[in-house]
Amino acid sequence: MTSLEYPDRLISTILKSVKTIAMVGVNANPMRPAHIVMAYLISRGYQVIPINPGLAGKELLGQTVYRSLTDVPTQIDMVDIFRRVEVIDRLVDEALSLDPLPRVIWMQFGLRHDGAAARAEAAGLTVIMDRCPKVEFGRLAGENSWLGLNSGRISSRAPRAGVGYQRLSLPSAD
Repeated sequence: MTSLEYPDRLISTILKSVKTIAMVGVNANPMRPAHIVMAYLISRGYQVIPINPGLAGKELLGQTVYRSLTDVPTQIDMVDIFRRVEVIDRLVDEALSLDPLPRVIWMQFGLRHDGAAARAEAAGLTVIMDRCPKVEFGRLAGENSWLGLNSGRISSRAPRAGVGYQRLSLPSAD
């Protein structure tokens, strides 16, 4: 894999279809990006399972923290990696040892590992690299424009309100 260009339809399909996200490298510090992303995804209805060996057994945002992916007692739809690039190989191998396999491996901003991505794709998983599901959800739902950020979506149509105050939902894949 050489290109990190992902069609909006692919990102939208992933974000609509996954329900359970294992977030590897989550942090208890509420100012850290992994903590912020976890809180955001939970607020959008995802079940986020935090993975951090140093916090294993504790609770974070109401969720039990696990030591590793293999310790999670439920099926994982997506593995979101918030760790250094040096450990991605091992984490993808761990994800590929799960039964059933997750459907998606997602690597956060600044993370790219073509070898691990190729192995995951060969096993039938979808791989997204150097992206953040929080940012992509906000961009596709039009939420980023409320913050003064360029969402990349210009439309004369009124935004579709979702559940809650000023919360949009993802557009249909049509």
